[in-house]
Amino acid sequence: MSVILDGESLTLEKVVRVARHGEQVELAPEALERIRACRAMLERKVAAGEVMYGVNTGIGELASVVLTDEQTRQFQRYLIYNHAAGIGEPAPVEHVRAAMVSRLNVHAKGYSACRPEIPLTYVALLNAGITPIACRKGSVGACGDLAPMSQIALSLMGEGECFWNGRRMPTAEAMRQAGIPVPGLEVRDGLSAINGSNMISGIAALWLHDVARWIRQAEIAAAMSLEALIANVKPYVSRLHELRGFPGAVESAANIRRMMDGSDLMTGRMKVKVQDAYSMRSTPQVIGALRDAVRWAREQLEIELNGCADNPIFLPDEDEVLTGANFQGTPVALPVDTVAAAVTMVTVLSERRLNRLLNPALSVGLPAFLTRGAGMFSGHMLSQYTADMLIAEQRILSAPATIQSIPAAADQEDFVSMGLNAVLKGLQILENAQGALGIELIAAAQALDFRDFAFGRGTRAAHAAVREVVAHLDEDRPLYTDHNNMARAVAECRVLAAVEEAIGELA
Repeated sequence: MSVILDGESLTLEKVVRVARHGEQVELAPEALERIRACRAMLERKVAAGEVMYGVNTGIGELASVVLTDEQTRQFQRYLIYNHAAGIGEPAPVEHVRAAMVSRLNVHAKGYSACRPEIPLTYVALLNAGITPIACRKGSVGACGDLAPMSQIALSLMGEGECFWNGRRMPTAEAMRQAGIPVPGLEVRDGLSAINGSNMISGIAALWLHDVARWIRQAEIAAAMSLEALIANVKPYVSRLHELRGFPGAVESAANIRRMMDGSDLMTGRMKVKVQDAYSMRSTPQVIGALRDAVRWAREQLEIELNGCADNPIFLPDEDEVLTGANFQGTPVALPVDTVAAAVTMVTVLSERRLNRLLNPALSVGLPAFLTRGAGMFSGHMLSQYTADMLIAEQRILSAPATIQSIPAAADQEDFVSMGLNAVLKGLQILENAQGALGIELIAAAQALDFRDFAFGRGTRAAHAAVREVVAHLDEDRPLYTDHNNMARAVAECRVLAAVEEAIGELA
């Protein structure tokens, strides 16, 4: 099955399918018709000598420079050359593919005035598995992601490098072997390929998909820790959260209850405290706030994925050309900043539960640092140090990128989104969150080993999944292997898969 790009129905899940899983793409027939109609409008205006930004003028501060006919023909090539100015290692293949499918859906709306050969070439590259190389850094997120998108656009001239079949090679050679013609660049083609925040939106789609799955694992870890700490279960009753009204908290509490269904805690057989610490009983409210932030971020991102993020914008039906700032990355970057900080917040909550599992003054009878040989052995004492380091780094990275604007282009571009910074630090925050949550899962499984009562069905499934990765700690051993293996298992959603197989899909 192919993902059909029609300019209107691109979702996070479709971006993931194309970028990460190699699903084929097609331009909808009606999208191709819109692209052709828009191109015909542009060609009429060029033939009539009409002056249009980025078509027969310079760009940015040089927008007032009108180009001759000969310069207009050469301008698109030089535009791509001078904007391919990034730095650093190549972006991951899935990030570039996500950016390409995001840009393709802009073209599918039929307002970019490029030749059909431009999007059709990107379709062919995606379907052949040819991924142009673009540096990870260099974009300020307005006028779009110019540096990485320009490196990708070098492929339209048969230039630059790519990854293909596991090899790094010249793009021209890969296209030749794959039988993909090089379209070259004519008037407007170059700017139409780069003038949107598509690297930001592409990476954000993949990242937000992964954050949503991490949230469910955070709820799994919370439920395991709550059982291990013999929690009072009243704070997770649905009615409590419905009375306040936040949908994220309602969903989070429901997941925790489902995890503990069948537990002696739920049947009232266990003696519990009247009230637990905030790090326990406020778990649905805190994780729920992240859920609600993700809901907003997804809404913003899917508007962007299906919006006209370009400049200028050509309207064939009105015979009009609009210039503005639809390339501005802030509408996506701000939600990314918000979600990234919220991931840090939920990771802090995880570490506070970890602390209660390890501290004999707080752990309701568990052995100190979850070891029977405390004194000779230190158990999981040092695991908390590692989690704390990860959280300290998350806190540093949680400062918003969207307030970090630095003017460029002789102050013509005097406010920019810094959205690429937002998504890149969001990736690191999530990686740290996976590691810290993995440590809580290890500790919670160890703590459950010391308890002798019936656990919930979801908790049992999660415990078994952790034990497939990390063995019980009888006596001290180097823990870095356990930490790394569990962090990888969280990234791969192995515990989530085991739980959902046992109790059904979580909210």
